[in-house]
Amino acid sequence: MRRHVLAFALALAAVPVFAQARGDPAPVVAAERAFAVDGLAMGVKRSFLKHSTPDAVLFAPDPVKAHEFLNSRPDQGPVPPLVWWPLWAGIARSGDLGFTTGPATFDGKPSGWYFTVWARQADGGWKWIYDGGAASAHGAAAPQGSDVAYLAPSTGGKLTPDAAMVQVRAAETALAAKAATDAKAAYLSALAPDARVAGSPSVPAATPAAVAAELAGRAPAIAFKTLGGSASSAGDLAWTYGDAGWTRDGASGRGHYVRVWQSRKDGWKLVFDQILPVTQILPVTKPAA
Repeated sequence: MRRHVLAFALALAAVPVFAQARGDPAPVVAAERAFAVDGLAMGVKRSFLKHSTPDAVLFAPDPVKAHEFLNSRPDQGPVPPLVWWPLWAGIARSGDLGFTTGPATFDGKPSGWYFTVWARQADGGWKWIYDGGAASAHGAAAPQGSDVAYLAPSTGGKLTPDAAMVQVRAAETALAAKAATDAKAAYLSALAPDARVAGSPSVPAATPAAVAAELAGRAPAIAFKTLGGSASSAGDLAWTYGDAGWTRDGASGRGHYVRVWQSRKDGWKLVFDQILPVTQILPVTKPAA
């Protein structure tokens, strides 16, 4: 356990926590790494409470307030080490909303991919507002301490958060209307060329060909209902989550989606999408229970 903590501490030191340059995802990466260090040192319950906002959301398996859910759980005794590390991150131009994602292991074995949405607090620190994970394969994922790839900055204009969310909700409504009859076509019309798509047991898709394969594995028609989300103060980045339902091969399925939208010259584009079937949702985020 101490070996894992030391490794994370060294990785964390490589990214200056005090760096708060607008549009620089390094502080979000540092927040995730600090969270991971505390996860090993403090356990899931205490570390998740420490690093999340009072209104943070997770799926257990349906959306719940993270603090209410975690406080209802018993304190943990010693458990095998849970380790996770960021490999892809993004941040708003205003430097107040960001995300990271990467692989996780539990007791040294692959345990899916996590996804965390972070919000900068009034004191300049960061806390997560959504945390979850999919039981996706690691594939050739880079090891701990590897460089983190960054989402390119927004090319869209400045908006207020309220105006941004009006536009994002319109984009969600348009996607949902198309997905009700043709989910793949709906996504292809909304996704950015550099988007990442996840949720299946396959490695999260990070190329157009992999994205097409991931979409092909989903139900042909999906019903979506937005439940929440928020936008950055610059109005250039937003995250949303909601319900998803489908019928495939005569069987009904349901789950929840999480998305990140980014404002670009040609409008709002989906840069991250994940559908978590209820049977695959990890109840307390990164590790499988």
